[in-house]
Amino acid sequence: MRQFNALLNQPELMGLAAHSQATQAAQKIWLSIAPANLGQLSHASSIKNQQLNLYASNNAVAAKIKLHIPSLLIQLEKQGSEVTAIQVKVQVKSSPQARSKAIKKLSQQAANELDGLAKKLHGTELGDALARLASKAN
Repeated sequence: MRQFNALLNQPELMGLAAHSQATQAAQKIWLSIAPANLGQLSHASSIKNQQLNLYASNNAVAAKIKLHIPSLLIQLEKQGSEVTAIQVKVQVKSSPQARSKAIKKLSQQAANELDGLAKKLHGTELGDALARLASKAN
């Protein structure tokens, strides 16, 4: 346990912990003033130079937040926060992983038809390609 505590007290991790706490404080402030639907679709990243920096999940959410900025600043002022500006950026989440395509197999009848056509076109590139395809189906 001592080694773990010693690891946590390293200067690099202390800076990271301070940044994490600042981000959590900004998020707490944002959630206290944000309309419920916008709070779920956005998050605060920091408060720097009296500016609250927000990230929205898409352009529509960012536009809606920008429309609410004047009233949000009034709410922040009433809370005693020293935030004088709100900056909104769009941070699109990465796209989901592509689904693997299901491997489709030719039926035996289709393979026989392709094999028959390959024999008719024997000696041509198309005939050779059809023969390879028919052989993979078997």
